Amino acid sequence: VSVRVWYPAQRPPVPTTSPAPAGAPGFVADAPPDSSGGPYPVILSSSKVATIFAPYVVSHGLAWVSVDGLDSYPKMSLEMIDQPLDILFALDHVAATPPDGLEGMLDTEHAGVIGYSFDGYNALAMSGARIDSAYYLGNCPTPDATTAELLGSLSAFDCAPASEWDAYVTRAGDAVAPGEDGLWQPMSDERIRAAMPMAGEGWWLFGERGLAAVDRPVLMLAATGDSLYAENAAIYEHLGTADKAFISFVGLDHMMVYDPRMVERMAHFATAFFGCH
Repeated sequence: VSVRVWYPAQRPPVPTTSPAPAGAPGFVADAPPDSSGGPYPVILSSSKVATIFAPYVVSHGLAWVSVDGLDSYPKMSLEMIDQPLDILFALDHVAATPPDGLEGMLDTEHAGVIGYSFDGYNALAMSGARIDSAYYLGNCPTPDATTAELLGSLSAFDCAPASEWDAYVTRAGDAVAPGEDGLWQPMSDERIRAAMPMAGEGWWLFGERGLAAVDRPVLMLAATGDSLYAENAAIYEHLGTADKAFISFVGLDHMMVYDPRMVERMAHFATAFFGCH
């Protein structure tokens, strides 16, 4: 697991700016850290999502820990277990062994998780949601009316794993495998205080019972024209936490994340949300 850390930094005398989204603040690799406001709460995600949002967010007194190499997958696979667990591993790693020069800079006891699209699923999985095997397997091969209506034609989630579900349970291990109530244990950690899933999916895996287990503040973002993942409103409705909010981007679609103006707005919401939790 390759981990990248983003942090508030001192302004170098001759900045060498790395590529950043258009309109975003520049960032400098290995710049001297600014510890004046530390230790900084930590945001967790894939590096793909961090590269888009971290340049904005860390300039407001937050740090960001991301995992390299995580990306979308065409159909549901063991990635739906491996990716959240890799991100949790990254949290454990930087808590136990901070990168050189960042000792005392990272407040890993106060972490948040964020994600967009495939990483939105990861953020939802780490919010306390629990996989409901009975619901998922009961909808294979024919989804019920609710699930069929919500699933887009390009949804990564399908019935392929149903024929080898034991392999998924084995991969999850004792810490995540189903409990007496039939729900998997959450792929989360008590240090994660808030979650921000954006334009993600997961309805078919979690169902109403699994989503009811979400037990920490959640902010969800989605575009009203997102035909890829139309399930965000239903996911939000069934989240168990009372501390939740949903922001809609009216008239936009799933690819709004590539519009720098929208990225700046989403980053603004992330900064405010995690700053309060």
